[in-house]
Amino acid sequence: MLSALAACHMLWYLHYAAVDGVVVLDYQDTPVGMAELGPGGAGRFASATLHPKITLQTGSNVDLAHAIHGRIHEVCFIARSVNFPITYEPVFVFADK
Repeated sequence: MLSALAACHMLWYLHYAAVDGVVVLDYQDTPVGMAELGPGGAGRFASATLHPKITLQTGSNVDLAHAIHGRIHEVCFIARSVNFPITYEPVFVFADK
């Protein structure tokens, strides 16, 4: 579930970045899910946090790169299908010349 969620987010992120002129050179994510157990041991995800580390081309607009994350929940099929909150904690680095 977490891998599908992270992959969907990444694909939409890369799409919006290309449209907006933000050059992404590398994208890695280490998503974390919090689960809870109910009566009888039945479990479910309670929340998920994506931790994308995004390498941008030097000179890219980091404010725009950050803002893209807020638009993805509206279009990502996986994010729109789950019943738990998803948060994003991106880290941006710039490539050396």
